[in-house]
Amino acid sequence: MLLLDVQRDDSIAHDSPDDHQLERAARAALAAACSARETAARESAEISLRLVGEAEMRELNGRYRGRDYATNVLAFPAALPEGLPDDVELSLLGDIVICAPVVRREAHEQNKDEAAHWDHMLVHGVLHLLGFDHEDDDEAEHMEATERHALADLGHGDPYEESSVADGAASRPVSAMSIGAMEACP
Repeated sequence: MLLLDVQRDDSIAHDSPDDHQLERAARAALAAACSARETAARESAEISLRLVGEAEMRELNGRYRGRDYATNVLAFPAALPEGLPDDVELSLLGDIVICAPVVRREAHEQNKDEAAHWDHMLVHGVLHLLGFDHEDDDEAEHMEATERHALADLGHGDPYEESSVADGAASRPVSAMSIGAMEACP
């Protein structure tokens, strides 16, 4: 069972996908992660998703990454207490923050379908919560393959393919972040 707690900044309340679309994308990311790691699904997963405007995202990106601009997505994996037995499975995965105006602008600039780009940003954030990263080429290749799998399940093309007509020019989410990776499949 997925519990996706969606919070919207008042400034973008009507400028973001509905909860159903967001939940579908999160579920696709969780399923693709399990497939990529060849592990069974969890009983439950909890994610807090905050959809914000540029001012709030700029402040968060500055505070946690030292970068003075609004980025598309930030992910904050849950900090689990040390000393837990290996067989303990906690459902809380962490928090994701997505900046609605940046997602909309990127979709337009990159000639991408806006709904597909929203799904991509949420899939990317969920994968960060699960310990995926793109710090080196091998990690990036694995994460992007998992993103492609999830997005294909949602009916979208490859977001990194240069010739993709439906989703536009290739572009890696430029500023997603993972603080303290959690190595667990949903």
